[in-house]
Amino acid sequence: MHVIGTAGHVDHGKTTLVEALTGINPDRLKEERERQMTIDLGFAWLTLPNGEAVGVIDVPGHRDFIENMLAGVGGIEAALFVVAADEGVMPQTREHLAILDLLQIPTGVIALTKADLVEAEWRELIAADVAAAVRGTVLDGALLLPVSARSGEGLPQLKDALQSLLSARPARPDLGRPRLPIDRIFTLSGFGTVVTGTLTGGAFALGDEVEILPAGLRARVRGLQTHKAKIERAVPGSRVAMNLSGVETGQLQRGMVVSHPGVFRPTSFMDARFQHLPDADLPLKHNAEVKFFVGASEVLATVRLLEGDSLIPGASGWVQLALAEPVVAAKGDRFIVRRPSPGATIGGGVVVDPQPKRRHRRIDHAVVAQLETLAKGTPGEILLQALGALGPALLKDAVQIAGLTRETAAEAVAELRASGELIQLDQPMLPPLPAGKREAAEGAPSASLQGGLARGRGAGSLDGDALVVTRVGWGKFESDLRAALATYHSTHRLRAGMPREELKSRLWQILEAERRGRQSPKVFNALVARAAEVGAVVANGAVVRLPAHSVKFSPAQQAKVDALLADFRRDPHNTPSFKDCTARVDDEVLAALIEQGALTPVSPEVLFLAETYDALVEKIKIHLRAHGKITVAEVRDMFSTSRKYALALMEYLDTQGVTKRVGDERVLRG
Repeated sequence: MHVIGTAGHVDHGKTTLVEALTGINPDRLKEERERQMTIDLGFAWLTLPNGEAVGVIDVPGHRDFIENMLAGVGGIEAALFVVAADEGVMPQTREHLAILDLLQIPTGVIALTKADLVEAEWRELIAADVAAAVRGTVLDGALLLPVSARSGEGLPQLKDALQSLLSARPARPDLGRPRLPIDRIFTLSGFGTVVTGTLTGGAFALGDEVEILPAGLRARVRGLQTHKAKIERAVPGSRVAMNLSGVETGQLQRGMVVSHPGVFRPTSFMDARFQHLPDADLPLKHNAEVKFFVGASEVLATVRLLEGDSLIPGASGWVQLALAEPVVAAKGDRFIVRRPSPGATIGGGVVVDPQPKRRHRRIDHAVVAQLETLAKGTPGEILLQALGALGPALLKDAVQIAGLTRETAAEAVAELRASGELIQLDQPMLPPLPAGKREAAEGAPSASLQGGLARGRGAGSLDGDALVVTRVGWGKFESDLRAALATYHSTHRLRAGMPREELKSRLWQILEAERRGRQSPKVFNALVARAAEVGAVVANGAVVRLPAHSVKFSPAQQAKVDALLADFRRDPHNTPSFKDCTARVDDEVLAALIEQGALTPVSPEVLFLAETYDALVEKIKIHLRAHGKITVAEVRDMFSTSRKYALALMEYLDTQGVTKRVGDERVLRG
C-alpha cells in the first residue's frame, strides 16, 4: 500500500492533474469548487497500470493554506511535484520543495503541467529552471515529465513513472505500534464518527480497542475502509477511514492520533536535530516562539537552543522543543517549524528523543553527546541511551523511545545481554555458563550478566514486558542503595534495618533529583530483590539492611537488658509495663528488643517474652479445642494474672486471627 501527495504553487494545476489521473475531484468543499482553489486537504486514489490502487493526497498551494498542506504531506511516500510550464518556479514552489526536503520524502516525480500551453523551447527553459531549483534536495535527479490534464499528454508516462518509483519502495514496516494521525473528521449517517489518516507503524483490525491521544479517549473500531472499500484489517502505508464507536466528532480534532491503548505517550517536550533553512531571513534565537508541525498536528512551541544563543540561516543544531500542548511523536519523526507572524517556513528536522527530561542548562556538552549517540549510534547504543534516560523500565518502553523495529531491537538486546550491558530485574539469576558452552547457547547471557535476560528466547524474539536496567544504571542504583542504608545504620544503630517504604521514598527522591521521575513499587521490589540476590543487601520482610550490619548493645545497655529480661522471666504473666521498661532502658533499646523478637507487645501497655507469649497461645488453643470457648476471666485465672493482662492478650489474639469474640466469650477462629 502506498500514498503519494501533490506539492507546488497555487494555480499550477495540482487538483486538475489529480482529477485527470484518478477521475476523482479531490476538492470536497463547496467554497473550493466555487473559488476553483484548493483550501484544505483533498483525497483520491489512483489505479496504476499494474492494478495497484495508490492513495493520493492533494494539498493546497496558496501560501495562506500552507498549514493545511502540512497536515497531510507528512505521511506520504512519494511526491507528485507540480510546476506549471507557463509560469515556472514560484514562491510556493520553493516553499513546498523545502518542506518536502525537510521531511525527507523518499522519492518523487516532477510534473510540468499545462505543457500544451507553451512551445517546446519554453518547456526546456522551464525544465532547466526546475532542475536548478531541486538541486541538492530529495528531488534532485527526479524524472520530469511534461503533462497536460486537458489534452492527456504525458499522463500514461506519469502513471508508469509513479509505478516504477513505488514498486522500488519497500513495504512500510509493521512495528506493532500502529499510529493513525487524524487529518479529517466527519459523521456518516447510520455509522457515526469517522476519522481518516495515513496509517504507519502497525495494523488495525475490526473490533480493536483504540486510544485517541493526547485526549486519552477510548473507542472501538467499528469499521475500516481504504479507497471506499470495506476491509477487515488496515495495514501500514495505507489511507484509512476508521469508523469509531464510543466517541463523538466534537471530542476530536485534526492532529490527534489513534493507536492501541498504552503504546504511545503524549509529550510536551522533545529533543531534536533542527535544520534552519538557508533562505530564512533572520537567525533563530533561543526561546523563539514558533509553530510546530508533526504528523497531522500543529501546536505552538518554544525552541530552546542547546548549543548557543542563536542559529544562523543554513545552520543546524540541537534543540529542545517545549510544546504549548502535548502531541504524539516517536523517535525518527520528521517535523516542520514555521514562524507565526509573518507566516513562513523557517526549518524542520528529526525527533531524536520524544520523551526527554526538561533541559534546564543552556549549554550542556554531555546532553549534546547523548543526542549525537541517539541520532547516529548503533541500535545497542541507542537502546542504552533510551534506558539511561528512563532508568529501570519495561523493555518495550525503551524500544519505543529508541525508535527501533522489533527485529532490530531483538538483535540489540541479544548483543547487550551477551556483553553484560543489560540486566533483567524481574527474573531469577542463573549461574554463569562454562566458557566453552557460552557461545553455543543462543542469546545466553555472559557471566557478568548472571542470567540477565531469559535464556532460550533467541536473538529474534523480544520480551517487551521484561523489566530491564543498564549495567551503569544498576551500578548507580546499587551505590545509592548502599549509601542510603549506610546513612540509616549510622543513625539507627539498634534498628535491624531500614523500613522498605522509607528506603523506597529515599531512593525515589534521588531519581527525582536526577529528573528521571518516580518508579513503580514493582520496579523498587525488583531492584531490591536483585540486590539481595547479588549479596549487596539483606532483605528481611519489611526491612532491608547491609550484610555487615548487626544490632549490638553496648556493655552498659546489655547489663540493663539482662536485668529487664530477668524481671520478665521472674513473673512471666505479670510483666513490666511499657512505662516501666522505658524507665529502665532507652526507647531505642526497647524497640530493638521488640524488633529482634525477644519481646512481643500485645497492647500499648502489655509486653511478654516471646517464649512466654508462644506458651500462652498454645495453652489457650488447647483449652479451646477441648471446651470450645473461653472468657477473659478464665484466661486471668488460668495464668494467675490480672484482667489487664488477660484482656490485652485476648484482644491481640483476635487481631491476629487466632480467636474470635462471640459476646463475652472467645472461640477458636477457623
